[in-house]
Amino acid sequence: MDAYTDDYVEFVLEQYEQAKQATPSTVIYIEQRLDFSHLVPGGFGTGDCLIVTNGSLHVIDLKYGLGVLVEAERNPQMMLYALGALQLFDALYDIEQVALTIFQPRRENVSTWTISVTELNEWAEQTLKPAAELAANGGGEFCAGAWCQFCKIASTCRARAEANLELARYEFAPPAELNPAEVAEVLARIPELTKWASDVQDYALSQALSGERYAGFKLVAGRSIRKYADEAAVAEAAKKAGYRDIYRQQLLTITAMEKLMGRKQFAEVLGDLVVKPEGKPTLVPLSDKRPELSVSSAVEDFGGDGK
Repeated sequence: MDAYTDDYVEFVLEQYEQAKQATPSTVIYIEQRLDFSHLVPGGFGTGDCLIVTNGSLHVIDLKYGLGVLVEAERNPQMMLYALGALQLFDALYDIEQVALTIFQPRRENVSTWTISVTELNEWAEQTLKPAAELAANGGGEFCAGAWCQFCKIASTCRARAEANLELARYEFAPPAELNPAEVAEVLARIPELTKWASDVQDYALSQALSGERYAGFKLVAGRSIRKYADEAAVAEAAKKAGYRDIYRQQLLTITAMEKLMGRKQFAEVLGDLVVKPEGKPTLVPLSDKRPELSVSSAVEDFGGDGK
């Protein structure tokens, strides 16, 4: 975690220094509360980092999550934060352009998108404000999607269940019997489908612990593994019994070694001894930034007949 957050700090300071070179009066704000309730009733957030200079605003958001790749382009949360920042600073600075950056170190993802203040305000008035007013009044329709995982009723939402159960029309046919278009549809839905199934399972367990009963299921104790009740006492008892070789020594992990030596010293001492093997081939959406593998090179690198 230290390494990832250090990367974020370095990135922020780098952006701040670049802005100061162009405009010495540039200011930086960390963990700044942003109020956009003039557009979304009760709406507010916290900006991880704001770099403000005359003519431009840079909003940087640290995303520590690994499961979902987050892009800055037309990201509603980031656009809301920018609107909140403009509400604070637009009267003090002649801001014409906003840069939005998602810094997601665990996905090696740094995504930046730029939008003019004029276009941002148009989105706020034409898209955001009407939708926010509709939601505040209890209107609108349920719409299932990747965003459902952050919803408070994700486990029991009927619209989400119906959207995921659409896959049942394939009747669990063997994959070889599906055409490429059907396989592509299933692949696109697998992450959300498995997340939904997991959410339902967790919800059912929590309800069962509260006394709810489900037909065909019962609550039991899960399997467990043995563990020492007191490691110090175990070591003392083993030594008294004459055993000495009771500890296992192993090399520090790369991250721990780098932290011990410092990045510069680590690179000088161990840089030539650290390798990064090719990752196992995996299917991802076209929006993923990693370069595409050719089928022939993947087969040569990882073996198999390509089937």
